[in-house]
Amino acid sequence: MEKLAEGYSLVEGPVWVPGRGLMFSDVLNGGVFCIDDSGSLTTIFAHRRGIGGMSLHENGGMIVSGRNISWKSNPEGETRTLLDENEEAGVVGFNDITTDSLGRIYAGGLGSSPVFDDGREPRPGDLYLIDLDGSARVVARDIMLTNGMGFSPDGKTLYHSDTRRQHINAYAVDSDGTLGEKQIFVETAGTSPDGMAISEDGRLWVALANGHGVGVYNPDGSIDHLVEIPQQKCTSVCFGGDDLRDLYVVSGSDDSGGDRPGAVYRTRADVAGLEVPLARVALPPSS
Repeated sequence: MEKLAEGYSLVEGPVWVPGRGLMFSDVLNGGVFCIDDSGSLTTIFAHRRGIGGMSLHENGGMIVSGRNISWKSNPEGETRTLLDENEEAGVVGFNDITTDSLGRIYAGGLGSSPVFDDGREPRPGDLYLIDLDGSARVVARDIMLTNGMGFSPDGKTLYHSDTRRQHINAYAVDSDGTLGEKQIFVETAGTSPDGMAISEDGRLWVALANGHGVGVYNPDGSIDHLVEIPQQKCTSVCFGGDDLRDLYVVSGSDDSGGDRPGAVYRTRADVAGLEVPLARVALPPSS
């Protein structure tokens, strides 16, 4: 396990960008950063806080979460909002996102902030689908703390972490993106599932937020093994590299010492990860 970067608060949203490297966010201090194969680190943009998930868009730029789901063109360019917070509807922001094979976006809504204390009791959120025409609708409800998502290799099942309940849920996926009834796929037994990636063999690679690493679960829900990191707070994971066998693991500030112990690690996996499709949703017009 190689440490590539450190000095962040809560690292989230890792996404592999072919030809460029690994992009990731710092939730509490703000910003999106990129580290290339040589270890060179650059700042993509410095200010936005709360980004729990990111996706590349087919037209360039990135989809990012936070107080809303937005498209950002480049570091100095424009921002367009696809899906906004709505406190009256119980949505204070959004956490992890993922895309399906068509480029539709699934975005986890937050009923309360997991990191910015508003003094209220935790409340559940809903899971949203942003369709190719840019319209959005709720496809699942009652997730206490939405986190990582990923599709089975055949695209027929969506896996989704509910961190506070310590569940990994599974949903059957219809052709129009609608989800079936929520099923508990794994109860993580004292550890809290966070970010997620899926490998070509259908295994789930799940960051365990208080578990010192990534739990690897077989398609039948049994635990295969644990990929350990030298920190307790493991927040997310993704596959990268030319062969998608580099496993990137990111961490946050819990039982780690100092005020910025968030780090980025890399190791080699025994299988390639599934490529996460580009987002292809229609973008709203420029304001």
